[in-house]
Amino acid sequence: MAEHRSMQRAALLDAARTLLSQGGTEALTFPALAERTGLARSSVYEYFRSRAAVVEELCEADFPVWAAEVSAAMAAAAGPRARIEAYVRSQLELVGDRRHRAVVAISASELDAGAREKIRAAHGGLVALIVDALGEAGHPQPRLAAMLLQGVVDAAVRRIELGAEEPQVVAEAAVGMALRGITG
Repeated sequence: MAEHRSMQRAALLDAARTLLSQGGTEALTFPALAERTGLARSSVYEYFRSRAAVVEELCEADFPVWAAEVSAAMAAAAGPRARIEAYVRSQLELVGDRRHRAVVAISASELDAGAREKIRAAHGGLVALIVDALGEAGHPQPRLAAMLLQGVVDAAVRRIELGAEEPQVVAEAAVGMALRGITG
């Protein structure tokens, strides 16, 4: 029984990712989750009390995976400048991933304080990955620089999502800003 519930919960989260990535937060409804998973609408409420609860669980599941991918890309890079570049590029490469599209949709939605705090904490963990590389690169305020660099990444993500420029053009501009604007 516990295994069945775990599988149903995983199916609901997977359906939520799909709904968010395809239609944004408006698409994430309990009737839509029920339809995608073959569950009765009332059964969805047995797993999650609200949309915010679904969002919180998605954050708990997906942000660590995303951060691990960014961390692995940075670990494979030699030197602080290469780690900074890997930090930017790896996040921008994730834009096409439906987990990322779901996270973008989540962050744009009206969430309760608990869900917003989980998102802030997850982003804080992501930003913490780059602080050391910025310090090693000679930035006098690496924590501040890390927050500003994440702002550049976030802006680049929005440009890619808009489709106004080719993703590679946006990535090159963001990496250029990161390397020349932060490390001199």
